[in-house]
Amino acid sequence: MIDYSEGSGKCYHIGVGKGDVGEYVILPGDPKRCAKIAQYFDNPVLVGDSREYVTYTGTIDGVKVSVTSTGIGGPSASIAMEELVTCGAKTFIRVGTCGGIDLDVVGGDLVVATGAIRMEGTSKEYAPIEFPAVADIDITNALIKACRNLEKPFHAGVVQCKDSFYGQHRPETLPNSHELLAKWDAWVALHTKASEMESAALFITAQYLGVRCGTVLLAVANQERAKAGLENKQVHETDSAIRVAIEAIRILIRQDNED
Repeated sequence: MIDYSEGSGKCYHIGVGKGDVGEYVILPGDPKRCAKIAQYFDNPVLVGDSREYVTYTGTIDGVKVSVTSTGIGGPSASIAMEELVTCGAKTFIRVGTCGGIDLDVVGGDLVVATGAIRMEGTSKEYAPIEFPAVADIDITNALIKACRNLEKPFHAGVVQCKDSFYGQHRPETLPNSHELLAKWDAWVALHTKASEMESAALFITAQYLGVRCGTVLLAVANQERAKAGLENKQVHETDSAIRVAIEAIRILIRQDNED
């Protein structure tokens, strides 16, 4: 493969190299969330700022950890994971936002993804569509335990991943509306918890690379609740999801040290 960094020792897209990141990495989408997440680390240091990829590294319970933003969507998320793995990262937790689908998911609730519907393009370049996008079981269990430890309302289940935000929110305006609407009805009937954009690509990329990945999401709102005439409050503060991810990393560090 061509060395596009021209011998700098830094990854071409994320701008960090070996030794810059820990084995445990939190992956938000929004670069602006990185500093907020890094506040939960001991001695956080900005080690990379390139394109949509901002990276801080510090410690949790004496163990080196990092946070790297991925931008929006599967392509940029898979690039971040690919390059972070070359730098030594092995355990990833995506922290982000989602829109609820199942009526039980209320704005402000957390969603722990056990698997993801591959209605996006990135994962198809890694694996045939028949291969499932499944979260790592140890991370999933750690996230669920963290939600319970912190007494955060949560749901665990399958999420849907897509490439078009507006394809979800105004599908009737698009040329393939019949397909989008029929599939959405299927996700509703199958009790899919929420819709987001990155987990399917991350789960499949992690499976290919032989690393661990899980996801915890803040439900911002739920369009199905609005459609049903139910209360549909909006919540945009992601701190609860961040705190759950931090607690889950603490749990994983303890477990990994015992193995």
